[in-house]
Amino acid sequence: MPNLQAAILQALRSVQDPDLKRDLVSLGMIDQLLIKDHTISFTIILTTPACPLQEILKQECIQAIRTQVTTDFNIAITTTAKVTTGHATASVLLPHVKNIIAIASGKGGVGKSTLTTHLALALVNYGVKVGILDADIFGPSIPTMWGCRGVRPPILEQEGKKYIQPIERYHVKLMSIGFLAEEAVVWRGPMASAALKQLLKETKWGPLDYLLIDLPPGTGDIPLTLVQTVAVTGVVVVTTPQKVALIDAVKAIAMFTKAHIKLPILGLVENMSYFLPTTAQNTIHYIFGKEGGKQLAQQKAIPFLGQIPLLPAICQQGDDGISAVDTLPIFDTIAQKVAQQISIQNAKATF
Repeated sequence: MPNLQAAILQALRSVQDPDLKRDLVSLGMIDQLLIKDHTISFTIILTTPACPLQEILKQECIQAIRTQVTTDFNIAITTTAKVTTGHATASVLLPHVKNIIAIASGKGGVGKSTLTTHLALALVNYGVKVGILDADIFGPSIPTMWGCRGVRPPILEQEGKKYIQPIERYHVKLMSIGFLAEEAVVWRGPMASAALKQLLKETKWGPLDYLLIDLPPGTGDIPLTLVQTVAVTGVVVVTTPQKVALIDAVKAIAMFTKAHIKLPILGLVENMSYFLPTTAQNTIHYIFGKEGGKQLAQQKAIPFLGQIPLLPAICQQGDDGISAVDTLPIFDTIAQKVAQQISIQNAKATF
């Protein structure tokens, strides 16, 4: 039924991806269109399995076919995903990594490692390949948060070169200076930058859809070394609602948006937003101020990714080491929004 198939494709051209602002057909998102036994079936190829809009896209496709083509057929739509990248060519340093996301803040203690950890768990639950690089050379938190302090990564040798095999927990690949050095690292900035480059270069990451870089606080050597060494897809900024943290968050945003760096800010996360006692479920306590991060995101015209409550369980997980079932729904929502923003940035780089 070539005429019917052509009509269906024409109808699907009226369905736009709301983020990419182009129709599904020209984006190459329609695949395996088949008409058989009074059923129209096809697959929508999403730019990430964490896409929050897939049900909306399905319904719009059905509506387009029903109103523009026919109401006489059943419509069966499946979805699959192919994580995009904004790089035209593979990175020399990390050739198998599609997207590098920096998790940053201007101030320490706002929850970068907590967000990095739970964001990785939420993303990997969608079936994508995720890694974490703990780039805080002087105060690595990832080994503790993942319950693998004292674990030493294996050393591999390939073609006469030695590589570090990442530690793997819950299908997430982990690398940190904390796996390699037990004692405090007492180095000047250039030495720390060299260590970061070595971790990037000598870690055998393998194929990854997302590599999350847990940056140290501030706007110093390590963030600069990162953006000068690899192609960073974008930055997620973490803050708490209090003024002293917001002031430093503004500095972090300013650093990454400067002309000589010019990285997309994928969004801002407000951590420790409020406390909700278990004994008084309707009583919200704003310990560090109310919605300071949300207001900052609005002022800077950057996406607001969500508010993480102050929960003793999250703190306990950080001390004891998380488990794969620990991720809260808010982290799943943040993961969807981060994946969505990455797809938008990659589309901008491609079109």
